[in-house]
Amino acid sequence: MNRFAVLLTLLLAGCAASPTRTTTPTAAAEPAQPPPLTYAETNLNATLWAQGTVEHDMAYRSIYAQATRQLALALKQKDWDALPKTERKNALKGLKPAVIVDVDETVLDNSPYMARLIRDNKDFEESSWEQWCHEQRARALAGALEFTLAASAKGVTVFYLTNRGQHLKEATLANLRAAGFPVADKETVFLGLGTEVEGCQTSGTKKGCRRELVGRRYRVLAVVGDQLGDFIDVGSNTVMDRAEAIKPHANWFGERWFMLPNPTYGSWDSAILGGQREATAPVKHQIRRSALRAE
Repeated sequence: MNRFAVLLTLLLAGCAASPTRTTTPTAAAEPAQPPPLTYAETNLNATLWAQGTVEHDMAYRSIYAQATRQLALALKQKDWDALPKTERKNALKGLKPAVIVDVDETVLDNSPYMARLIRDNKDFEESSWEQWCHEQRARALAGALEFTLAASAKGVTVFYLTNRGQHLKEATLANLRAAGFPVADKETVFLGLGTEVEGCQTSGTKKGCRRELVGRRYRVLAVVGDQLGDFIDVGSNTVMDRAEAIKPHANWFGERWFMLPNPTYGSWDSAILGGQREATAPVKHQIRRSALRAE
């Protein structure tokens, strides 16, 4: 028997003698599930964009520059008014000029507060928000100082119409003054949530009655804000109703109304969430994903 035959015989004998082995498949280790994203964490990119990128600042400067240019035109035209007819209840003749600006993400930058929420993996809370307001550390947003100071220099009163509560009035005014904004001494220019307007029934956080209050004594030349509700009240905050609400005034944007971009929070997100604002973070995340348009 040659060497190859001997080797083959030994190999076959070894295979025959070996017991059959059964291999139990090892269960695949389940990947660790990340903790549910908070609303703040889902705003990481939006907050980074809002926190001083060139694109953010130039967008704000462009819009405020246009609003400033329109002031001269609005002052010359005595019938110029930036209040919708539903809120203008009196004649314009003899009224002093004013502009209305929102506060948060319109003139004051609260992105550090959002950054804290992201850092600490927390959601918005009234207590932490009020603490931030009392710190009075919000900075002026790009273009906001130039616009309000230009208005004030032309004898135009600047009203700060905000959904910050009335109890935050002094802290907010102190922050505005520290940032360099004009704050009239002989006029109540802070119109926060809870401001009572005689003869006008306020609904929730809507601002219509407070705009009407300004209009009773002033001709409003311009309104600046970052939410649709800064300009007009919407019946119900649905995507469809919001689209319908702006139709009669679509040509006012860029002329009398000046909308600033705010991707971090707002009534636009509430409209997408529909009736599920109190849902858990994962449910909200899924609702937002399902609202995406892929074509």
